[in-house]
Amino acid sequence: MYWMCEVLGELTVMAKVRERLAVGKQAAQRFGKQRFNLRKLNEPEVRDQNQIEITNRFAALENLNDDEDVNRTWENIKENIQTSAKESLGLHELKQNKPWFDEECLGFLDQRKRAKMQWMQDPIQSNVDILNNVRREVSIHFRDKGRHI
Repeated sequence: MYWMCEVLGELTVMAKVRERLAVGKQAAQRFGKQRFNLRKLNEPEVRDQNQIEITNRFAALENLNDDEDVNRTWENIKENIQTSAKESLGLHELKQNKPWFDEECLGFLDQRKRAKMQWMQDPIQSNVDILNNVRREVSIHFRDKGRHI
């Protein structure tokens, strides 16, 4: 995104601003969103089956009224695509945590998150040092915990 402003008619100032929205992977999971196993589309027979199924479903949609509400038509299209994807691709299975990951590990992650938030709010050297120390402790804890299974 570029911002331009003119100062005193002669001098032009340009600034380039980068924006990024940080949305975690877990955000999609919290809203109950269905995730399809899209890796199956790399297999030719599954891809062909999915295309045939979607084509058949849309052939059935052509017989609907044109007078129908646009929103309802969109819902029909969306439902047909989701149903055919669920049948031909299946749902993506979420990765399970390692067996050694427990409440203590969650506490360490929370501690690291708090240290990072503190550093982001006030980026002074002492907060940088605290964050680096917490990161080091968390890494050591996870490494040791993973080894002792």
